[in-house]
Amino acid sequence: MAKQTRSDKPSPTRSRWLLLIPALFALAAVVAVAGLASAIQVENHDAFCASCHTEPESEYYQRSLSAPVDLASAHTAKDVACIQCHSGPGTGGRLQAISSVAAPDLFAYLGGKYRKPAVVTVPIGDDHCLKCHAEVTSRQDFNNHFHAFLPRWQAQAPQEAATCIDCHQAHVTGGLRDVAFLEETHTVAVCQHCHASIREE
Repeated sequence: MAKQTRSDKPSPTRSRWLLLIPALFALAAVVAVAGLASAIQVENHDAFCASCHTEPESEYYQRSLSAPVDLASAHTAKDVACIQCHSGPGTGGRLQAISSVAAPDLFAYLGGKYRKPAVVTVPIGDDHCLKCHAEVTSRQDFNNHFHAFLPRWQAQAPQEAATCIDCHQAHVTGGLRDVAFLEETHTVAVCQHCHASIREE
């Protein structure tokens, strides 16, 4: 049997580092899970969102504490939090919002390295709205023709067609409460753009 030479023996320092690697991975996993859990908790509180997103969100947050004057505060009156509109449908949409918005925002806030006012970087897509309002596209009567034609316009000209938030501006005041806080001048311009596009077919 060959005698083990001094160079074949693992060094004590190397052995300690090899033992530390699994512990470091476990620690990293705990930190990641804790960060995710914290992000899930704070993202449900509109006051946390408004602490960084100051314009127009902090103004909206203050408005949401009283009678609704815009679409977003009307949602708040029905216990709909910011993150519910700012995330897509289903578990996938929520996880995407947590990973791309909530967790980075939380770490930026805790580190004191966030933009103020912070800007919303993830746009609200139609799927965000339709996860709760799917019925608006199913009615085909004249009074709902704008919703009925919207998919056609989007299919025909996806880069220029309107989306839900082009008419339904959540944080803009001055709209008519009985028609979901639509602001007439702005909405009429969107209507005219759609009619012009349909005529061009």
